[in-house]
Amino acid sequence: MSLPLHHINEEQAAVAFSKQAAQFDALYSGDTIIRYKRERIRNHVQQFILPASEVLELNSGTGEDAIWFAHQGHTVHATDISKGMQEQLQQKVRAANLQLQVTNELISFTQLHCLQQQKKYDYIFSNFAGLNCTGELDKVLQSFSALLHPGGKITLVILPKFCLWEFLLLFKGQFKTAFRRLFSSKGVTAHVEGEYFNCWYYNPSFVMRHLQNDFELLTVEGLCTLVPPSYIEGFGEKHSSVYNFLRNKEDKWKCKWPWKFIGDYYIISFKKKK
Repeated sequence: MSLPLHHINEEQAAVAFSKQAAQFDALYSGDTIIRYKRERIRNHVQQFILPASEVLELNSGTGEDAIWFAHQGHTVHATDISKGMQEQLQQKVRAANLQLQVTNELISFTQLHCLQQQKKYDYIFSNFAGLNCTGELDKVLQSFSALLHPGGKITLVILPKFCLWEFLLLFKGQFKTAFRRLFSSKGVTAHVEGEYFNCWYYNPSFVMRHLQNDFELLTVEGLCTLVPPSYIEGFGEKHSSVYNFLRNKEDKWKCKWPWKFIGDYYIISFKKKK
């Protein structure tokens, strides 16, 4: 029996990110804009997370966020479909002596009903567009309520269907890139470490619609609306004064219309109704 297409896509993504796992941190940890993104996301989370929370992390990657949560006094169950990423996470957890604070599980976020730790968490967290690797985000979102205590929170970082910086590439003749998100209903091909898989783009309205029955919206922030996306390599280092100007403006306008909807990402948080 052949696998469903979404399972095939997940396996392809898992292979790609497993290949990249060993050099992932070296590739991305030193970039000014990536540090800015992490700082913004963590500041956002700290507005809502309660002390000593139990966190379920989806697409946890090499464990940068899991270890950060642990250092803040939380416990984390870090999940990912990539074996290579999970191996890197385990190494980091052992090196930091955080085995009591961080557990891990090799599982897709589309299979959360099969979690080894079937219990209620205080917080669900997914960073850096891991959820864009599925065409079944609606099913993933619908699984959250059963995994959260009443009053529990969710923070997701997702790629929307429109990014101002990408759209501006229209004026450089890069039409395919400028419009790729807008026409992505069947998925857009991504390429990592010689492997190909699809990703999808979702506006905040999609997430709100599928969580509205059990959750109330807390806030939406645009991320990399004025600050360029991190794939414009070295921008923060080469143009520090321009970067600082754009950063200050983005920090000021991040929750305002239209900026909260037109970034490379958006950060969206919800609270489960009691």
